Amino acid sequence: MNITLWIVQGLLAFGFMYSGWMKAFQHEKAKASWHWVNDIPKGLVSFIGIVELLGVLGLILPQALDIAPVLTPLAAAALAVVVLLGALFHVQRKEYRDIGVNIVFLVLALIVAIGRF
Repeated sequence: MNITLWIVQGLLAFGFMYSGWMKAFQHEKAKASWHWVNDIPKGLVSFIGIVELLGVLGLILPQALDIAPVLTPLAAAALAVVVLLGALFHVQRKEYRDIGVNIVFLVLALIVAIGRF
C-alpha cells in the first residue's frame, strides 16, 4: 500500500507542479492553455499556482523526510479542496469538459489523504 500511495503522490505532485508553475510563473502560457485564465485577475491565478506548488511540497517532503508526516495527508486534503473549488468554478461557467481532470485529481488527492491518515 505504501508503494501505491507513493506512486499516487508522485502523479499528483507532477500534475500540480506543472499547473502550479504555469499559473504562478508563466501567465501568458497559462492564458493560452486555459481560457478561464483570461477572465480571472492575474494575482488570483498566481495565488492559486503558489498554493498548488506549496501543496506539492507538502505532498512529498514531510513523508519523505519523516518530519511531521501528518502534514502529507493534510496537504493532500487541502489540494482536494482546491481541485473541488476548481470543479465548482467550471460548473458555474458551464465548462463541463474541463471538470474531468478536476475529478481525477480530486480522487487521487483523496486517496492520498485517506491512505496517509
